[in-house]
Amino acid sequence: MAVIGLGAAVFDLDGTLVDTEPRNRVMWSRLFDAHGVAHDEALIASFAGRRGTEVLADVAHLFPGRTAEELFAQAISYETLPDMPAVAPVPGAVGLVRSLAEAGVPLAVVTSGQRPYAEGLLAGLGIRDLLDLVVTAGDVVTGKPHPEGYLAAARDLDVPPEETIGFEDAPAGVAAVKAAGMTCVGVVTTQPVGALAEADHVVADFREVDVVPGPALRVRRPVTS
Repeated sequence: MAVIGLGAAVFDLDGTLVDTEPRNRVMWSRLFDAHGVAHDEALIASFAGRRGTEVLADVAHLFPGRTAEELFAQAISYETLPDMPAVAPVPGAVGLVRSLAEAGVPLAVVTSGQRPYAEGLLAGLGIRDLLDLVVTAGDVVTGKPHPEGYLAAARDLDVPPEETIGFEDAPAGVAAVKAAGMTCVGVVTTQPVGALAEADHVVADFREVDVVPGPALRVRRPVTS
């Protein structure tokens, strides 16, 4: 069990607050299939936590004649198809955000998603009005694993990074939180424990995290393997 003091809390969105990863993986796979481009699970998993246009720029050589922006627009067009996997809150996520807000902790989301997408998900979770700040893909020059988004959140919340806890589910996000100088809590929703090895604490989901007087966070049963 660990107790962690905090001045602010900053959450990733996809895979951290809401389990969208099954849907996102289907979207990416359909994009590759539509263009007859070979891919595997490891490649698709490596996209987690990063801005869509940036990951597509990295593999643009596989899609001759197509720009990253065109490919991204095609991928997100699959989002609302009726046979896509459903999304749901990560267990305990909404309760934790509400408890932190009640304790007066400044709160933000830093996501690699675009603003309309992020705002829609947060409204669906019923927590948008509890957040002081939402930093999206369009608000930064460089996406995760660069720390720009997390540093911007700490600056605008007026809380030093070293007093801030960042919650992430993907290696790129963990790297961004740590590079920003924050304490990182990894959430094992989309990646194996080993992929989050750089996080300071790792939990199965938010049911293992409580807000205690301080305010502080108590991690009841951290995941170690």
